[in-house]
Amino acid sequence: MSQSDAKVIALTYELREGGPEGDLLESVKNDQPIEFLFGAGRLNQSFEENVRGLKEGEGFEFTIRADKAYGQVNEKAIVDLPKSIFIIDGNLAEDLLIEGNIINMEDQEGNPHRGKVLEIGEEKVRMDFNHPLAGMDLHFQGEVIRRREPTPEELSQGFVKPE
Repeated sequence: MSQSDAKVIALTYELREGGPEGDLLESVKNDQPIEFLFGAGRLNQSFEENVRGLKEGEGFEFTIRADKAYGQVNEKAIVDLPKSIFIIDGNLAEDLLIEGNIINMEDQEGNPHRGKVLEIGEEKVRMDFNHPLAGMDLHFQGEVIRRREPTPEELSQGFVKPE
């Protein structure tokens, strides 16, 4: 990121699946806008490309295809795990094992992963470790509400410090 391209941008948006009439996935309002350092690589590259150069007060609307967003659903990321790994202090963690629940887990190397419980069997738990938005085209409609120069600290850190 060149320092001349770096801007702190605050924006609001609605995120819908597939297009403007799709299911509402997320809504970011004026009272809690998303604020980010443009060009720092912390947001999806296609998203940043679509808001590049927008001025304060300017609206936007675009769709990012699944392959440019979070990719297609990877069937290899849907796995059956032994139910025994959910035993904590000698008891099955039934409060975690609820279909649809998101569970923070670690692999054998200690890397963190978030998985969604799909199905609970007698001896196995089917989990989906795909990103929750994998396989979806993402439609954004919103507005840039603030745009400013970053502070030297924000530039060196690569992110906007929350107020």
